Amino acid sequence: MIRSETLAGRIVKFGGLGLCLIFTVFPLYWILITSFKDPGTIFAYPLRYWPGSWSLENYRGLFDQSNFGVFVANSLIVSTVAAALATVVSLLSAYVLARFEFVSKGAVMGAFLVTQMIPGFIALGSLYILMTRMYLVDSRWGLVLVYVAVSIPLCTVMLRGFFENVPASLEEAAMVDGCSRLSALFRVLVPVMTPGIAASYIFNFVNCWNELFLSVTLLNSDGNKTIPAALNGFISSYNIDWGSMSAAAVLSIVPTMVLFAVASRYIVEGLTAGAVKE
Repeated sequence: MIRSETLAGRIVKFGGLGLCLIFTVFPLYWILITSFKDPGTIFAYPLRYWPGSWSLENYRGLFDQSNFGVFVANSLIVSTVAAALATVVSLLSAYVLARFEFVSKGAVMGAFLVTQMIPGFIALGSLYILMTRMYLVDSRWGLVLVYVAVSIPLCTVMLRGFFENVPASLEEAAMVDGCSRLSALFRVLVPVMTPGIAASYIFNFVNCWNELFLSVTLLNSDGNKTIPAALNGFISSYNIDWGSMSAAAVLSIVPTMVLFAVASRYIVEGLTAGAVKE
């Protein structure tokens, strides 16, 4: 009886996991096969869950009829620079919050956490007015500045946990040997925290790469648009170009997949490094 209940439990468990996996993977699969369908067969009925013939027409049209290469370059520039700047600034602020005691420390941490509870689109109107007065609307560097400001609070909280997991005796020993506090930070603590810093950078990069509302609001010209803003351009009042949108979505996923594949070891180490404090 116990053996049959165990088998039934396993069937339910793995069956549920299988359904969740299908529910998660099927949209990605559908986007992939749609991108390889001939434009004339995308709306064919009955639905075809496997293309009758594979076609690269959607990918050719994507580059021939739009500046998709420019969009990819803009996304790479904006995401790489914004993630790097946000990580560096957050590293310094997290170090201060982890190693020093001051009166407003609790208020600062509370403010960082509260910002994560407020939907970003609420501030779009005031943010647009501010960026207009600073002459940074329709500017990639203006978008970088906004992304850095948005990414710093959560990244600081993440890195603070990593700092608290590193013994203070390491930097104290370095300072006894003649290092300044800043030198001890970059020469001793940063190498130890490499997995955590890498995980924070990747987190920032992916958030900037996929962000839509700010990029659509602040970027107008095709020469400055990022991939999410370009994808939004495939939707018109009367039509949605599903073929081109699917092809663009597939190509936009590739850089993040490569990034996760290359840095997967650092991600796992980084996410577990600050999870347990001994």
